[in-house]
Amino acid sequence: MLERLQKIISAAGITSRRASEELILAGRVTVNGAVVTELGSKADPAVDTVAVDGKPLTIASKKLYILLYKPVGYLTTLGDPEGRPLVTDLLKEVGERVYPVGRLDYNTEGLLLLTSDGEWANQLMHPRNEVEKEYHVRVRGKVHKSQLDQLAGGVDIEGRKTAPARVCMIKEGEQNDWFSITIHEGRNRQVRRMCEAVSLSVVRLRRVRYGMLSMGSLKPGEFRFLTEAEVDGLRYPHQNQPAAPSRAPAAPRAAASPRTPQRPVVATKPSQHRSAGKRPASPPKKGSPRKP
Repeated sequence: MLERLQKIISAAGITSRRASEELILAGRVTVNGAVVTELGSKADPAVDTVAVDGKPLTIASKKLYILLYKPVGYLTTLGDPEGRPLVTDLLKEVGERVYPVGRLDYNTEGLLLLTSDGEWANQLMHPRNEVEKEYHVRVRGKVHKSQLDQLAGGVDIEGRKTAPARVCMIKEGEQNDWFSITIHEGRNRQVRRMCEAVSLSVVRLRRVRYGMLSMGSLKPGEFRFLTEAEVDGLRYPHQNQPAAPSRAPAAPRAAASPRTPQRPVVATKPSQHRSAGKRPASPPKKGSPRKP
């Protein structure tokens, strides 16, 4: 079946559909050996050979969905010419290619989603879905109510006003105050730039929630796979999802551990290349982090 190249590339877990368009425009995509630069071009992944930078794509039969506690000092890109650490370096034991859903900047920590499902990632990042992201912010000095009110009402960034946000104080200190801010936009370095607009200097920034997901007991550098309910809950953020049964959390899995992780139970597509007699991995308990 013919599909747009953007969809084929994102389904292979290379990058999001939007970023796939940049690859096509840059002449880095070929179909049966011919360079394609038209965004409307289509191919049949079952028949045609689609390649990025000369490497043929493989459509995974199983999609991966991962929640990572990103530490400070890691980039949410798939490559860096300066050789700085990447978030994917923390997931080497996963053994399959995944990429970040959106970004957290180098000095920001907290909840980051990674996946091999380009359609799912594209849906989460689309502005129309207004998926909430909550951050805890520590600033230098004291925070005044007038500054919080400005953040809640929206501030101008490069001539465009941000959407209303939910803001509240968390903790007051002698030298630093903490507050929470919840937004649904995804502009570059948005929270930091919003704080700059109201004369607040950010000392520490941590994302603690993405939609219905929180970090739970994860520590920096640790990750876990999402459950089916969590994947669908983010796919349809405005629909009521059945509450998952409460379970005592197991110890989370430390990222970059040499052990081989179990696979999550998520929707799969049948693969024609599955080895005979190979049985799928046992499903993990829903909602439970992995042991390191």
